Parts: sequence; C-alpha cells; structure tokens
Amino acid sequence: MEERFKASRLMDTLTPDEVILTDRGVTFRIREILGGSEHFVFYEDISGVEIDNGILFATIKVIPRARQELVIENFSKDDARRIKDLILERVGRR
Repeated sequence: MEERFKASRLMDTLTPDEVILTDRGVTFRIREILGGSEHFVFYEDISGVEIDNGILFATIKVIPRARQELVIENFSKDDARRIKDLILERVGRR
C-alpha cells in the first residue's frame, strides 16, 4: 500500500516536494527547477521524525540512523502530523 503527500503549491508552484510511504520505507522527492533529488529510507533506519511548525506550513525532518537528516518543506500542518504519525507507527512495528 502506498500513500503520497505533496507540499503546498502555494509556497512552491512549480516544484513541490513529495513524500511517498510504502510498506518498506519512505521516499522523499525534493524538487528544484532544474532537477532535484530522491531519497529512500527503510523504516528500520529511521531514528526520529520532527516537525517545525511555521505560521501557515510545516517542515518535516526525518532523522536516519546513518546519514544526514532529510528536510522537506511547505506541507500543511495536518499532512505533516499525518506523515510523522504514519512513519513512527511503521517504525514501531519493526
């Protein structure tokens, strides 16, 4: 089963970031006008998830065990909480 979340187009109309949750792990698509990057992290490799709430939108920080944190921006606060809850729920199952 796959769940997708896209960042707000209000803050970034051309290249919104995306989070894709699957049964095995999480894919983070960080888009830029010319290119971007895609990162996959297995649930068992995640040590924490943090949310920084702004006035309108939230930034999600996923902290993998063996590499630098992944930061994705401009998600609705509800989506950010839902992403965090789903990741932590799946990390706890492992």
